[in-house]
Amino acid sequence: MKTILLPFKYLYYFIKTIFLTGCVYFLYSVITVLYLGFFPPLTTAFMDNEANEEIESFVLPSQIDYDWVSMDKISGNMALAVIASEDQRFADHWGFDLEQIHKAIKEKERGRRVRGASTISQQVAKNLFLWKDKNLFRKGVEAYYTVLIELLWSKETILETYLNIAELGQNVYGVQAASTKFFKKDAIKLNSGQAAILAAVIPNPKRFKADRPSRYILRRQGQIQTQMNFIGGKAYLDKFM
Repeated sequence: MKTILLPFKYLYYFIKTIFLTGCVYFLYSVITVLYLGFFPPLTTAFMDNEANEEIESFVLPSQIDYDWVSMDKISGNMALAVIASEDQRFADHWGFDLEQIHKAIKEKERGRRVRGASTISQQVAKNLFLWKDKNLFRKGVEAYYTVLIELLWSKETILETYLNIAELGQNVYGVQAASTKFFKKDAIKLNSGQAAILAAVIPNPKRFKADRPSRYILRRQGQIQTQMNFIGGKAYLDKFM
């Protein structure tokens, strides 16, 4: 009888351990997200990943240019530019743009280059908390943190965080650091053209230069400015700010 019950006993303890571990991680993640909703992070997972890659390549970690500022010290042009460029349904979705995800799936089925379907909320979750691997488990953790962020933060807090942690140049993080480095002015003074250029380099800030924009970036700048007007201009921001 004892021999028969022994495997079930081990299974019980295994399930119990997994359950308790899950509960602890849930509480830890909720507390962490709540904390970061009120206090700026000293660093992010993305910054740490970049530094670790340099160390693994036997290169001294580069100096990080990172300067957090509150939303009232960031130009509305910059807020509007990243929304127009990255996530035009930002004010209306709950973390996931199902329409864009559907389009990305269709393009993949047709063998086309898949467009990015990540929302600003997903990018915040990824940059703050996650490692670089692209697998289903990591996507699941990203979805989990995206839901937490949407539940526990306001849209304004999500956007403020994104604008402060997005990489906008080689080891340049956040709009204040980028604005002072590339345009010699504070983020609150960015005009629509400068904001559109910064938004245009976000997909590949190591390749594209905001202070030396290529023809492609200048073309993207014009497209982003057009979309800024198309979604309603700064009136769009009144939906959540």
